[in-house]
Amino acid sequence: MSGHMRAGSSLPLNRAASPFWFEPVPLARILWLRVVVYCFIPLDVALTQSWVRGHARSGLNLYQPLRVARILHLPVPTETSATVLAATLVVFAIVAATGWRPRATGSLVAGLYLAWMLVAMSYGKVDHDRLSFLVALAVLPTVGTARAHDHRRAPAAGWSLQCIRVAVTLTYFYAAWAKIRFGGWNWPTGATLERALLRRATPMSHFLVDQPRLLMPLQFGMIALELLSPLILLARTDRARTLVAAALWGFHLSVFAGVSIIFLPHCVAIAAFVPLERWAAVVGEWCVRTAPGHAAPPLPDRPHQERNVEAM
Repeated sequence: MSGHMRAGSSLPLNRAASPFWFEPVPLARILWLRVVVYCFIPLDVALTQSWVRGHARSGLNLYQPLRVARILHLPVPTETSATVLAATLVVFAIVAATGWRPRATGSLVAGLYLAWMLVAMSYGKVDHDRLSFLVALAVLPTVGTARAHDHRRAPAAGWSLQCIRVAVTLTYFYAAWAKIRFGGWNWPTGATLERALLRRATPMSHFLVDQPRLLMPLQFGMIALELLSPLILLARTDRARTLVAAALWGFHLSVFAGVSIIFLPHCVAIAAFVPLERWAAVVGEWCVRTAPGHAAPPLPDRPHQERNVEAM
């Protein structure tokens, strides 16, 4: 009886968690998100490969392995091993973007990218914008096969998307926690933004430096918004989530305009908030209509009454 009661008592919790974690979404959305995520990897490697290879050339002079790298007993990277790892990652990312054996190729890409990050982030700087992207690489292979016109709704697809959304949200929340933990209240009350703006040379940075009264409220506002970021998960419709994604992308564009910093992997992960299959359909229709040689649809016949009027 007690075991039956314990099992029954968990049912309300399961029912409450199911719509949040396992909302059925079209499988086509997973396919398009995979294309976006995997096609970003060659760009990411191309942007970071130069300095990673340069650091690897120095051997142990700069290398301080992360805890995960120490636990896994990863060898000290060399210029050759870093180049081979980067090239292998790019090749399999392109293969995974085609949708061939998504579980196998996607899992391999997730492991290779994690290894690439363990190398890149063991030289004294850990970028927090990689969290949501790493989660995306980890969960996308779990869905299995997905096709561009597969509009069947699957709870597994909803689970993977929600994991990415939660990771995106936690990135902001943990950023605020880190600011308070390591910088204390000197972060919002000090000259944090002023120092960052003085090091950059953009039109917005020049404007903000000339407006010192705005800087401290902006710092407090940034902390407050990051602490309130879990409210993002209250958006439960495609329209609301698209608005959330637009707001987040707008925020990162404004940061880039001010201090020339852009969190590209994180911005890619934000795409989990939007119905990509609908965007793809709209773009596909536009391409068909504007393609050379595309015949315009015939004009509909005029109503019978209009023809009679012309005959008279």
